[in-house]
Amino acid sequence: MPSEVDICNLSLQRLGAKTITALTDDSTAARECNRAYSHARDSELRSHPWNFARSRASLAADSATPAFGYAAQYTLPADFLRLLPTRDQQDLQIENGKILTDDGAPLQIVYIKREDDPNKFDQLFVDLLVARIARDLAEKITQSKTKIEISQSLYEEFRKEARRVNSFERPALEPPTDPWIIARL
Repeated sequence: MPSEVDICNLSLQRLGAKTITALTDDSTAARECNRAYSHARDSELRSHPWNFARSRASLAADSATPAFGYAAQYTLPADFLRLLPTRDQQDLQIENGKILTDDGAPLQIVYIKREDDPNKFDQLFVDLLVARIARDLAEKITQSKTKIEISQSLYEEFRKEARRVNSFERPALEPPTDPWIIARL
C-alpha cells in the first residue's frame, strides 16, 4: 500500500519532476509536497462523504451549556472533519468545535474523520489525492501552463470517478418526514 511519500512521488512523476525519498528532503519538490500533502488530504476528505473515512461516536454532553438557543453542547472528536446527516438528528449546529443541540446525551454522530493512514485509503481516493497534489504543485514545480492545465483536467476526471464509485457503495438516507407533507396526504 502507498505511503505519503509514494503518493507525493506519483504526483511528482505526473509532473515530470524528480522523485523524493522523504518529505523532509532538502529540495523544492520535497518542501512543496510536505506543505501540500496534509492540506490536500484533509480538503478532499472533507469535500465528500468517503466511505473509508466514516466513523461513529457517542458523545457525552459538556458540563457547560450554550448561552442561548440550545439545551446542550458536545465537544467534537479530535479527528472530526465533517458531520454526516443521520435520520435522528434534525436541529443541531456546529460552532467553535462544539455541536449545539437540544438532543440529550449521549449524542450519537456519524462523521468523516481525518484519516491519516494512507493504507486505509480507497484506491480511487489515492488516485484523486495524487491528481490533487499534482495540480497544487504544478505551477511551483514546472512553471508550465500546459502542465497546469493537464493537471487540473486530470484532477477533475479523477474526482468525478472517485465520487461516483464511492456513492454506489453507500445507501441513500430516507428523507426526513415533514409534517406539512404528511398533512397533505
